[in-house]
Amino acid sequence: MAARIAIVGGGIAGLAAAHALARTPGQVEVTVLEAGPRWGGKILTERLDGFVIEGGPDTFLAAKPWAVALCKELGIANQLQGTNPDKNATYILKNGRLHPIPGGLTMMIPTEFVSMLRTGLLTWPAKLRMAADFVLPARANGREESMGQFVSRRLGRAAYEALIEPLMSGIYAGDGDQLSIQATLPYLPDLERAHGGLIRGALHVRQARQKNGHTPSPGSRSLFLTPAGGLAEIVEALVGQLQRSGVRLQLGMAVQAIHRTADGFVLQLPDGARVEADAVILATPGYVSAQMLADLAPDLAAELEAISYVSTATVSLAFRADQIEHPLDGYGYVIPRTEGHAALACTWTSTKFPHRAPAGHVLLRVFIGRAGQEGDIPWDEAGLLALAKQELAETLGITAVPEIARVFVWERAMPQYNLGHPARLERIDGHLEDLPGLALAGNAFRGIGIPDCIHSGHQAAARALAFVGAEHPEPETTV
Repeated sequence: MAARIAIVGGGIAGLAAAHALARTPGQVEVTVLEAGPRWGGKILTERLDGFVIEGGPDTFLAAKPWAVALCKELGIANQLQGTNPDKNATYILKNGRLHPIPGGLTMMIPTEFVSMLRTGLLTWPAKLRMAADFVLPARANGREESMGQFVSRRLGRAAYEALIEPLMSGIYAGDGDQLSIQATLPYLPDLERAHGGLIRGALHVRQARQKNGHTPSPGSRSLFLTPAGGLAEIVEALVGQLQRSGVRLQLGMAVQAIHRTADGFVLQLPDGARVEADAVILATPGYVSAQMLADLAPDLAAELEAISYVSTATVSLAFRADQIEHPLDGYGYVIPRTEGHAALACTWTSTKFPHRAPAGHVLLRVFIGRAGQEGDIPWDEAGLLALAKQELAETLGITAVPEIARVFVWERAMPQYNLGHPARLERIDGHLEDLPGLALAGNAFRGIGIPDCIHSGHQAAARALAFVGAEHPEPETTV
């Protein structure tokens, strides 16, 4: 008799877990329960009048192999496209002006000294303070530090606020003085330990890449990839494959609680309905998983509930190209916290991905919401649209009426890997050891990007299969 495995959560992590389980035909029966009305979680693509509009993430990192490998398995790898290699500049806003990010950033650390000397992002004293990284001793102990503490200690506070913080805010929407460097950018403390400093370590990495022929050059493979029709193509292909594999996919099924019985698990649904399973994978936000586990595993639930989240929004605006005077000669810009803007970034979507707007049109996307500033933001659609228009007017001089405006609000969507997160993960793993047959997946733990979520789904599937005694075929991960 086939083992029964239930997955709660129909985002990319839950669907990836189901896909891994479906590779064991005849061994398991898989059910995916999603509380909402659609599949994909934070991946939401709208195709409208020739525009491809992403409500959530718009691309994924190619260097982490799990997303590319999944696209190969689904037969859509030929649909993947990179970012525009011809206009690849990115800017940082400072004192109302857009400054190009200095060239030669390796692992977010500057390695081209001429570019750093020329940049207007930093004063001369700040540049000299960055150079002190060459002579400052490495910290001997491995005490956890915040991102702000670590980078400020090595490169100076000015470099952190003007250069590193805005780049990281675009990824985590977090407060760098609270985010754990060990949980977000663990390779930076590794560079310090191995090479005595960040710049010296980044130069070593850069030289090694050049020696091995891995340094990107104009026209080379992009660091970021996305399907031509938007990230929803991955979700659509996954859902189709799961349906053909016999996986039960059920929308509008909110699990209220999970109980343990002598025969396995019982998932309690509204109106007294139940789903029985031998193993369970929770691919939901930490606070949602906590609610389901409150009775079964209160200590684990408390740890999951303690993971902080930030609400965010994206506003996409489409214009005729003749309405825009700014050259939009790059991928967009990020905004340091110190600038005091409600927005944290603006992507020039139709430059970054020319295929996402029809000829003669421009598509822009404004990101709003970051840790510590949520209370200052009007979260209704009209308020967010007004903030986005204000940002475009102040920074880019765009005052035209958009032809299309789409607002997407993501409440408590971005997990914050704050100080104490690595220790919390250890405690969570310890609690899971006492709950055989239960696995967790998603962006709350060890990576927030799409490849990370896919990988977490694969790992959760492997844990579930090991518990029920089924054979676990390894998904292909080569790129």
